[in-house]
This record gives sequence, C-alpha cells and structure tokens, in this order.
Amino acid sequence: MGNHDIIVIGGSAGATAPLKALIRSLPADLPAAVFIVLHIPARSIGILSTVLSASGSLPVRQAQHGMAIKPGQIYLAAPDHHLILAGGVVRLGRGPRENMMRPSIDPLFRSAAAAYGPRVIGVILSGFLNDGASGLVAIKRCGGMAVVQDPADAVAQEMPQNALLATAVDLCVPGARLSDALADLAREPAGIPLPVAPDIRLEVDIAAGERVDSQVIQRLGNPLPLTCPNCQDVLSMVRESRPLRFRCQVGHGFTAEVAAKEQEDAVDEALRVALRIIEERAELVTRMAKEARSGGRHAVAEIYADRAEEYRHNVEVLRRAVLKSMAEPAPDQG
Repeated sequence: MGNHDIIVIGGSAGATAPLKALIRSLPADLPAAVFIVLHIPARSIGILSTVLSASGSLPVRQAQHGMAIKPGQIYLAAPDHHLILAGGVVRLGRGPRENMMRPSIDPLFRSAAAAYGPRVIGVILSGFLNDGASGLVAIKRCGGMAVVQDPADAVAQEMPQNALLATAVDLCVPGARLSDALADLAREPAGIPLPVAPDIRLEVDIAAGERVDSQVIQRLGNPLPLTCPNCQDVLSMVRESRPLRFRCQVGHGFTAEVAAKEQEDAVDEALRVALRIIEERAELVTRMAKEARSGGRHAVAEIYADRAEEYRHNVEVLRRAVLKSMAEPAPDQG
C-alpha cells in the first residue's frame, strides 16, 4: 500500500513565510511529491519566483498539464487553473472558481483524495475564512491524514481554526516544525484504501471543467432562494457538507462564510453608490431652488429646498450605516 507519498498544501494570507521555511527545510530524500496552492494573485506578485528563491534540496516547478508526478518534486499551481491530480499525472482545470478563487485549495485536496486515498497528507496553513476545510474533510473521508498549522502561530488564524473545527486533525504544529513532521509522516505506511464517495468525484470533475448544469448540481445539493455572489445564479446547498457550502448552476462553489463575506461587500458597495447618488441629487435640487428664487418663483424654490433637505437627511442616514458597517468587528472564528 506504500507510504504517504502525496502531500498537498493550501494557504492564503500569511502563508508565504511558513511555506518558504517548509520548502527550505524538506529533506532531499523526501519520498513524496508536494503540491501547493496559495490563494493569492500569483501573476501580480510573482509567487513562483518567491517560492523558487526559497528552494532548498527539492526542485520546485510550476505545474503543467500532463506533467508526470514524481516523488521528491514540488509542484506549484499555475495561475488561473485548478491544480488536479489524476492517474499519476497533473491536470490543469479551467472549471468554475471556488471561494472566488482559481486555483483553489479544495479542488486540489479533493482530487488528491480521490486519486490517492490514504496515501495523502493534507496541510492547511495561515489564511482568512475557511478555504481548504472542505477539501481536508474529503482527504479524511478517503483515509488520508490532516495536518494544520497551529492557529496561535499563524498570521491569519481563521483557516487553521476552521480546519480544526471541520474534521479530526492528525497533527497541529507551528510552521517551524512542519518540515520535520511531514518528513516523518511521509515515511509512515499508508492505511487501507476506502471507497471514494460519488460527490467527491463529481466535484473534482467540476473543477476539471466538465459540463455543469442544473441536473449535475442536483446530484450535490438542493436549490435555495439565494443567489451566487459570482454570477447571480441560483445557489444549491451541498448535502451533508462540512463546512456548510453552496454551488450555483454554473458550478461556482462557496462556503457559507465566503458567500456571506461577498454579500456583505456587495451591500457595502451598494450603500456607497446610493450615498453618492443621493448627495449628487441634493446638490442638484439645491441649485434648482437657488435658480427658482432668482427667478421670483418662491413657492417652487421652497419645494426644491424642502426636497434638498430631505435628501441631505437621507445622506446622513446612509453615511451612518456605512460607517457602522466598517466599524463592526469581524465574527469570532474561535
């Protein structure tokens, strides 16, 4: 049955530093292939060159479609493509974004779980919200191992904390100890393969870019009176998912936390747009009142002045709402 020869790593905000330290410290004889997805805009900050500059004993390369999977290699997700493992090779998927991201952590984790089962070690690093938690659950469902950076050691604690809440984690360690822990775990024998649930395979196919429609989504969940933050299509709640997740008819996937955050951002933007429009309307009506007075139409001027005062009152109400939304603390993730 072999060893734990597939290591998949996901991180977001604050994950670059522990990732560089991890890559620098992994031993040259690591009997496993390592795959990495970071939820940051790879094109804009040159994350590949950043990771390469920290490279230690193992070669680091950007994943390419059809590339053979070999132990002792580190594969980094390509920009704007999901990183998917299948049949001993790497696949690059152009399926819908998950949690507003492509590449996304969860498709990598699910595909590794479906293809390699108990041979997989899934690792969650620092990051906001709960990206990667669903994929880590899939790894555990298929008999693999779950490792999480200690939240107390993470710049952004939410991803590690939510991973700990979502499933039974095998190891929770500070970033500085991850390389030693993974080197030891990779040499341990893997467990007995478990059946891969149909929903895991289906979501891997969606990430790969397979056809998605309402019938496909019905196999995953039930429609709700909610709209997709990405495309405004109908959302369906994924059945028996941890954490709570949704998919739309196009295939975009969201955890409840990410969907709520996107809706909150949309409300804030709508408030700001409405504030600007009403401010402009108050200014326009004020000028109309002034013009009416100069023309001797005092009754009309009073109507315009009253309307301008009403608009200014509405502006103040909206401004207080915007300021309140900005000042409210984020929900406790602990």
